[in-house]
Amino acid sequence: MAIRDIFDKRFITDDLLASIVVFLVALPLCMGIAIASGVPPARGLVTGMVGGIIVGAIAGSPLQVSGPAAGLAVIVAELIRDYGIEMLGPILLLAGLIQLLAGVFKLGQVFRAISPAVIYAMLAGIGVLIFASQFHVMVDDLPRASGIENLISIPNAIYKGIFFSDANNHQIAGTSHQIAALIGLVSIFTLVVWDKFKPRRLNLLPGVLIAVVVATAIAAIMKLPIKYIDVPANLASAIQLPTPGSLTRLLQAPLLMEAIAIALIASAESLLSAAAVDRLHQGQKTDFDRELAAQGFGNMICGVLGALPMTGVIVRSSVNVEAGGKTRLATMFHGLWLLALVIAAPDFLKLIPTSSLAAILVYTGYKLVEVEKIRNLKQYGRFPLAIYFATLIGIVVTDLLTGVLIGIVLSAVNLIYKVSNLKIHFEKDEKNQRIDMHLEGAATFIRLPMLAKALEQVPPRTALHLHLEKLSYIDHSCLDLFSVWEKQQKQTGSTLVVQWDGLVERYRQPFVIGRSQRAT
Repeated sequence: MAIRDIFDKRFITDDLLASIVVFLVALPLCMGIAIASGVPPARGLVTGMVGGIIVGAIAGSPLQVSGPAAGLAVIVAELIRDYGIEMLGPILLLAGLIQLLAGVFKLGQVFRAISPAVIYAMLAGIGVLIFASQFHVMVDDLPRASGIENLISIPNAIYKGIFFSDANNHQIAGTSHQIAALIGLVSIFTLVVWDKFKPRRLNLLPGVLIAVVVATAIAAIMKLPIKYIDVPANLASAIQLPTPGSLTRLLQAPLLMEAIAIALIASAESLLSAAAVDRLHQGQKTDFDRELAAQGFGNMICGVLGALPMTGVIVRSSVNVEAGGKTRLATMFHGLWLLALVIAAPDFLKLIPTSSLAAILVYTGYKLVEVEKIRNLKQYGRFPLAIYFATLIGIVVTDLLTGVLIGIVLSAVNLIYKVSNLKIHFEKDEKNQRIDMHLEGAATFIRLPMLAKALEQVPPRTALHLHLEKLSYIDHSCLDLFSVWEKQQKQTGSTLVVQWDGLVERYRQPFVIGRSQRAT
């Protein structure tokens, strides 16, 4: 990559303006996702900086913006719960190495080969889990240990947000739970109203930022007794380097599986996002292997620093394109703005109510469950819908990795079914001693018993006309079966006529039936 590709004077002004807009979107999300992941907000900001400054400079998708993603918040929270926050860095370091090697060995396209039903369900499942966990945080309460517990206890969170009882069951008005809930509702209301009715002149100002600013102003002016963001004055204090002991623990199978899970999910989300970004602009398209390697390198750095895992994020990336970003400078500058703010004004960030960021994530979780995606899947039959709901339920009831694996296994079963599904239909003309045998689907070795049984039903001295025009595929084992049958039945006076049509060119070479064959 030449230096002039980065510092193109024609685009510097556009990139500077776009980077400011992306920065304003990324700032609250970096901190909110960190809280949802169970780590200090500063670690989310570190990931945003690395994603912008470092990954932005080397990424295969110039306009994609990388940073902490809601899609990994659930798996990180579970990881910290099971193994402790000290293992986040080492596991992420290994996950990044897996991604980097996958990019180096040109596996970028492989990571994209995941059924849309699984991807949609994964995003929806993540949305449900984020919605459920952050609903509790929005009322200044603690999230529960699992996704299903968070869902079941939402009524209790609503109860706390409306009124709260002390140990003697006396109702208490004006508790922090109620005040936090009001700030959360104000944040969601502001976000929705701004996105729907914002003035055209202020179109570039993101609703997320406006919602946080309004909630922060109300909380600061009224000095509300609720929880606020805790950001260290010295960013270096948020860094947690891996220790030799934590690195040796990576040899344990469960931790290795956690790293593989993060690598797979982060890679799929990043590359799908990059593909979506390519459709939004007319400029340079994505080099998927390079993008995957860059994501891996960035996650290795985040692992060394003990920060959150990163992915390419479609929300920030689309904002970048819409705001006029032309080169990777826009992404890099947004990372610099995050760094400058944390260094220059950490006290400003401490004014932000936790419930406001949680409310934004509640809304984000809700938006991830896209009903339109379910309608789209319905067009392709019942099995994609079954894969979708099985994956979604698996994620919510168990965990993210298990749910995704359920979806992948069901997708493989669906594929096997499709490539082995074969319909056989007979049309009999007894007067002319003729039978037309129609095959539809895929004739593979898996269906040899079925084909053999069908051929056994053909009586002697019959002209069997075999119609293959509706086949999507036929392998050599089935062709050989017909050839053998034709030779064996010749003595009984039977003949075989093959209706090749579109398959004639593909199978004339490997398959030669006896003298009775006629191609039509």
